[in-house]
Amino acid sequence: MYRARSRAVIIAAGVLVLLPLTAASCDDQENPVRLGNAEVGTVDEIVEAPGAVTARTAATLTAPAAGTLRELYAEPGQQVRKGDVLAVIDSPELTRRRDAARDAVEKAPSGSGVSVGGTAEFTAVRHRTDKQAADAFEQARAAAKKIADPQVRKALTDQVDAAERNYETASDASAAALRSVQRGVNSLSRAMGTLSAAQRLQAEQAYELADAAVEALTLKAPVAGVVQLGGPAQSGGSSLAGLLEGGQVPTGSGGAAPGVDAAVPEGGYVAAGTPVVTVVDTARLGLSAEVDETDVLLVEAGVAADIELDAAPGALYPATVKAVDLLPTTSARGGVSYKVRLELGEGSYPDSGEAAPNPRPGMSAVIRLKVRQATSAVTVPASAVVSTDGRDTVWAVRDGRYTAVPVRLGVQGEDTVQIVSGVGAGERVVVAGADQVAAGDEAP
Repeated sequence: MYRARSRAVIIAAGVLVLLPLTAASCDDQENPVRLGNAEVGTVDEIVEAPGAVTARTAATLTAPAAGTLRELYAEPGQQVRKGDVLAVIDSPELTRRRDAARDAVEKAPSGSGVSVGGTAEFTAVRHRTDKQAADAFEQARAAAKKIADPQVRKALTDQVDAAERNYETASDASAAALRSVQRGVNSLSRAMGTLSAAQRLQAEQAYELADAAVEALTLKAPVAGVVQLGGPAQSGGSSLAGLLEGGQVPTGSGGAAPGVDAAVPEGGYVAAGTPVVTVVDTARLGLSAEVDETDVLLVEAGVAADIELDAAPGALYPATVKAVDLLPTTSARGGVSYKVRLELGEGSYPDSGEAAPNPRPGMSAVIRLKVRQATSAVTVPASAVVSTDGRDTVWAVRDGRYTAVPVRLGVQGEDTVQIVSGVGAGERVVVAGADQVAAGDEAP
């Protein structure tokens, strides 16, 4: 019985050239035993894994607030640079909030030369100012909550919180000053000036917040790349998001009728969070492979690979392993696998030497990782290795008779395997029909 191999590998025999096999008998039907020679050659051990082409990164720009798509400056397939303006959203609500905040800044006291008519008047002014400040803070937070981008929303909310704390500190200071004045210790006019300055600072920060929200309506390319309108296309429950190396990409809006472009046209309505433009960085393509746990310990950074794409039959693409994930995923076969990330090179057609087409993110690939190689090694056909009493064995011809020789294997392949010890180069070995021979039988 032939040895069952635990790893599904494909071996490309490099320099190995086997001598023509000699038949043990002129009539193969009567004697199926065939002989060959152990040779010196090169054996590559290949781990094959499914995978897909990945983009370096992609970014989907969404509408920060409800409104209409006023201008669309990018066309599908257009190459853009980082910082290029791609679209402008018109949101009347955010514009009104900014204008109101600007008016509040113009009406806010300067904080100097404040005149008061006494402590009673000061108390009334302070209460009125506190109420105005509280209303302004509430409006600022409401504006911040309408920002769709979570990072921008948090940054602006933090600004409002800081401004409110500053105002409360100033208000408390003015109250303390009032108590000091009542004891004849401090100046009431200075306390009023401090409070007025804090009020103006709050108004200015509220305006900056509203202005930033309006500024966010201009969508700019966060990375250089190729434009795709809308969000990543959905198909079969998966999206381009799962094919990227750095982070999740927001999903597409979907919901378009069959045969209708789902992209938002100029003048079209957009809700907060609607995908408008996606920029895909294709300057450096990569690969993501799922390697089974039985093979992953052989894969490390720097390992070379040959890639075949379903979309480009006959073409070969070189690739190099960049990293192997530490945490596993569940493979398509239900077992445990690990994600291996590779850098993809330019492909070609080996037969003609012509350049292969540039892949696109998401294309399916067969990845053959060259995990081990043995050069100038003693090799025999894989069919010559059988299992005898649980040991790897080769039937060799010694002194004209068949002898079962225990061997130690090195790099193993589908067609040839490396013999580390037990059989030397040039020895005749049984390469077929090993179950038909017995120790001591005379060999032809």
